[in-house]
Amino acid sequence: MTDAPAIECEGLTKRFGKLTALDGLTLDVPRGQVFGFLGPNGAGKSTTLRLLLGLIRPTAGSARILGVDVGERREAHHHVAYVPGDVSLWPKLTGAECLDLFGRLRGGVDEAYRAELVGRFQLETDRRSRTYSKGNRQKVALIAAFATRAEVLLLDEPTSGLDPLMEQEFQRCVREATERGQTVFLSSHILDEVEDLCSRVGILRRGRLVEVSEIEQLRAMHSTEIEADFAGPAPDLSGVAGVTSVEPTPEGVRLRLAGAPGPLLAALAEADVLAVRTREASLEEIFLAYYGGADGDTDDGDG
Repeated sequence: MTDAPAIECEGLTKRFGKLTALDGLTLDVPRGQVFGFLGPNGAGKSTTLRLLLGLIRPTAGSARILGVDVGERREAHHHVAYVPGDVSLWPKLTGAECLDLFGRLRGGVDEAYRAELVGRFQLETDRRSRTYSKGNRQKVALIAAFATRAEVLLLDEPTSGLDPLMEQEFQRCVREATERGQTVFLSSHILDEVEDLCSRVGILRRGRLVEVSEIEQLRAMHSTEIEADFAGPAPDLSGVAGVTSVEPTPEGVRLRLAGAPGPLLAALAEADVLAVRTREASLEEIFLAYYGGADGDTDDGDG
């Protein structure tokens, strides 16, 4: 068990009647990693998280947290803290009372760290939670989760409702968690956030995992945009290996390159080049390459 990955899914499947929400998910997340879990609404992300929490039973396959089958809820939950995308609190309790109750339900938290987080997230803990905005409810859940020092953090759209400054604070907390060896499983639509935090991502489509890769490897699988300015007429680069498109600019050309740059560099070396600018694809562009124009993703309320 000591060598087990933080999260293991093997053929994990969930059907709701005729709808297959998750189809044969096989995935390992090593300890101490921030793993980004991406997909449009209806792709099966929230179903996956509910399965990992043992809130619903799989139709087929299995899942384990630190080697513990998620069906063993009491033991598995001992290692986990969870933040949903829309937090509900006890309306008559203050923020402080909610945090204390979360702590008692957990069986103990790092109270000094929790107090520090209250200050960092600027949470007014003396107010009743029924007066809280969505963002403030998220703050309560995030503070409660990070204060547990849980070995595995399952975060489902955790920054929904937070302003940019609080999103930065959230990212700081995630980095602190991984420095302590905690594992973060982050389901998010904020692709810049995923790109900043995650070392590895999985992309889910229609309940199926279509890609798992290091972010840099994922970028390398897709084209790079290159602009080249020339002193004279631009050479014809359309036939160069790896060049997928070429369009003129006032000073030269803009092209897209897929694969190794060697042939293009050789062609440019023979031209009178004034400047070359490159731009790697962002995670958002890669994501849209998978989903842009793809119909048939079900929007059944599942993230």
